[in-house]
Amino acid sequence: MPVLLQACLNGARSAHEHPALPLTAGRLAADARACVRAGAGAIHLHPRGGDGLESLRSGVVDPVVAHVRHACGVPVGVATGAWVEPDPERRAALVAEWREPDYASVNLSEPGAIEVMRALPVGIEAGVWSPEDAELLAASGIPVTRVLIEIIGGPAETAVARAQEIERVLDAAGNDAPRLVHGEEEACWPVLRHALATGRDTRIGLEDTLVLPDGTQAAGNAELVRVARELAAG
Repeated sequence: MPVLLQACLNGARSAHEHPALPLTAGRLAADARACVRAGAGAIHLHPRGGDGLESLRSGVVDPVVAHVRHACGVPVGVATGAWVEPDPERRAALVAEWREPDYASVNLSEPGAIEVMRALPVGIEAGVWSPEDAELLAASGIPVTRVLIEIIGGPAETAVARAQEIERVLDAAGNDAPRLVHGEEEACWPVLRHALATGRDTRIGLEDTLVLPDGTQAAGNAELVRVARELAAG
């Protein structure tokens, strides 16, 4: 079975970081459609309000997701980052109102993560950054759509070993949910290659990296997806 390649379109990045970074609903929809044509099977994005800032309000999240999914025809998920709404109770209340996302990612390392997961009325992508996060997920007993094994920060040389350590903790806990393995910045391409080699789902996009494997700047999300799909094909 082919691995799922998820396109992560924008993240928390600002417009000045890359000229092709999609922030509005229209640009996200066009970019998502191009990524699906290039080989993506799912989308992850961070919706913005009219002020250009990330928002967890259903009045922003639901219309953006619906617009993007209509354009690209594949599942669309969003983030629940504590940097958008630091108060855990308020964050849980906001996500409880969502109706359109197919799934939402929750970082286990953030305060209130378990409460946010319990409040979500949509599928859950459990963001696991460390063995401790993996243990917390196991202790929660909350069923999830998939586990995101996310290598955030640190040198590329240790990125794959860190991902493997998290996998071992999940295995020991008996967690059999699907796993998507990815890294950010310099860890992005080494971890993506590792995921492909081990048959794990993975993701790519301007949220995770601005450059191609050779270090040159990517033209945009669709090019990143195309290159990742070529790597997957061998």
